[in-house]
Parts: sequence; C-alpha cells; structure tokens
Amino acid sequence: MSERKRYRKRADLTVTAVRLDLDTDGFTYRKWGGLQTCKAGDWLVNNQGETYTVDAQSFAASYREVSPGVYAKHGEVWAAVAEHDGVIPTKEGGSHYRAGDYLVYNQDQEEDAYAVSSEIFEAQYEPC
Repeated sequence: MSERKRYRKRADLTVTAVRLDLDTDGFTYRKWGGLQTCKAGDWLVNNQGETYTVDAQSFAASYREVSPGVYAKHGEVWAAVAEHDGVIPTKEGGSHYRAGDYLVYNQDQEEDAYAVSSEIFEAQYEPC
C-alpha cells in the first residue's frame, strides 16, 4: 500500500440518506464482491447513484444534515492507493478492491475502513 494521505470529500457533493429506523433484524445484500449486513439504526445511502448502507455510529461521526434527507460528509479521511488486489474488512462486511483503488479510513488509526475505485475517489475527494 502506498503512503496514506489526508483527504476530504468535495464540499459540493452530498448524499441522500434515510435511517433504517424500523423494528427489524436488518438485512444482508451483495455488494463490492461480498456479503454486506446492516442492522436497525444503520443508514441507507445513495451517493451519486451508488446505493449502500452505512453503520449508524460511522454515519453519525462522518455526516451532517444539510437539509431533510440530504447529508454532507465532514471531516477528513486517510487514504492510500492499493498496490495489490485484496479485501478490506468493513463494519458492514468486506469490500474487494483492485490494485490502484483507494483504501479509505475514517480515522487515522486505520479503523472504519472501506475501498473506493480510483475513478470515484478522485472525482469525489480532494487532498487536505
């Protein structure tokens, strides 16, 4: 993996999100080459046409509401370019990635991680 650097999501980009605030055991779905799991309280997110879930605690720490149902990611992330194909564990499951994709961490301690294709990452994030 290349050296991790700090980035922030572009200020003009938002997501549409709704909290899974139902009496449910959650559900599983297939995405990013693996089985993902969400639970009551997690968020269903549409990010520029891509839909996925985000752990409730991660969402609360990373997003702020800008209008009803619309949220902006705030703060910094740490990211590095993957040198080899692999799988990164996430709070929802695991994400497969290819060499050249970005491994992104919501915290500097390499926790709360996910993978993003280089095309999407470079269009949505900017260096700090």
